[in-house]
Amino acid sequence: MDYDIADLGLAETGHRRIEWAGRRMNVLAAIRDRFEKERPLEGITVGACMHVTSETANLMLALRAGGAEVALCASNPLSTQDDVAAALVDGGIPVFAVRGESAETFYEHIHSVIDAGPDIVFDDGADMTTVLHKERGDAPIIGGLEETTTGVIRLRAMAADGVLRYPVVAVNDSATKHLFDNRHGTGQSSLDGILRAANILFAGRTVVVAGYGDCGWGIAERAKGLGANVVVMEVDPIRAVSAAMNGHRVRDGRAAAREGDVFITATGNIHVFREEHFAEMKDGSILANAGHFDVELDLGALDRMAVSRRRLRESLEEYTLPDGRRLLVVAEGRLVNLGAAEGHPADVMDMSFANQALAAEWIVDSGDDLEPAVHVLPADLDREVARLKLEAMGGGLEVLTDEQERYLASWQDGT
Repeated sequence: MDYDIADLGLAETGHRRIEWAGRRMNVLAAIRDRFEKERPLEGITVGACMHVTSETANLMLALRAGGAEVALCASNPLSTQDDVAAALVDGGIPVFAVRGESAETFYEHIHSVIDAGPDIVFDDGADMTTVLHKERGDAPIIGGLEETTTGVIRLRAMAADGVLRYPVVAVNDSATKHLFDNRHGTGQSSLDGILRAANILFAGRTVVVAGYGDCGWGIAERAKGLGANVVVMEVDPIRAVSAAMNGHRVRDGRAAAREGDVFITATGNIHVFREEHFAEMKDGSILANAGHFDVELDLGALDRMAVSRRRLRESLEEYTLPDGRRLLVVAEGRLVNLGAAEGHPADVMDMSFANQALAAEWIVDSGDDLEPAVHVLPADLDREVARLKLEAMGGGLEVLTDEQERYLASWQDGT
């Protein structure tokens, strides 16, 4: 079996890590049990470009239980857990991922997974999908799945340009993904990454959150819960008003730069904080990026402005400016929750990856009925994931009475 990982000797630690995550992924476990009996992915090869974490490992094992052949590479050079990669290889799943790999190796690994001949592509950020469309147009893909907001943005741009050549399910748009993974997962894990990198106290600090979508919402609420004063930057007036009514101050970039102590981007856009903002920031300001790609902080401009640069801690770099101010960057400006921590807790990834597994089954079942476009997972599957999660959490649903059903179905009984 061909693979490229850091150290196969880490497999034992990786197996324990995968087991620990699996204990908190009850919904995916239920799907895996059904897959093992029904084998809905028999004869299908899955090529996955995702964060190589213990949670992703449990998804790969569920797909294999369903009959699929699986090959995996990383969707970010800093997100790979090397012990998990080793455990998957030890268990017979080819993995091409090394934490800290170069950009060149990153793309070589994507090509290695494509060489495995995938029928379905699992993507997180649309890098594999982009490579397939730009360089490997002959690959006979029947469908794809996209995990994150940034990837969906890219896919919709491809669809608008008329170049998307197979159907892709925007798993990120499922309610049981973006309302929980993006809000609760990103909210908690982004702050976890900053805490591990800098070991700061959030209480009393001013935290600037750029972007108030589901991810920004989650980050702002968790920072507020830790006692921080939250400032939100937004370009959308509706989201901006939403942030204001949730108790946050809303400022433009320059004003936010002067007020903030910690700056976190969650926009999916390029150069959210740039030279004009760095010039305004306080000494000791901390900058982190919660977006998928390392483009939200203009580190090229910061590097040109700085007179010196040094690594203070494992995931924290200090840039000293000519006037003596020091700006601190977490995880090289890469995805902070995986660059400096372990990513989302398994409890919330359970729903996201349950969606992934069901979406793969749906693509196979749909055959040629799906057009080359960006699709959303059917609502009944979304609700089933939520029902299973609630059940695993010990909750129960109320059931409408016959009288209530009749009332809701009637337009005449309005009083």
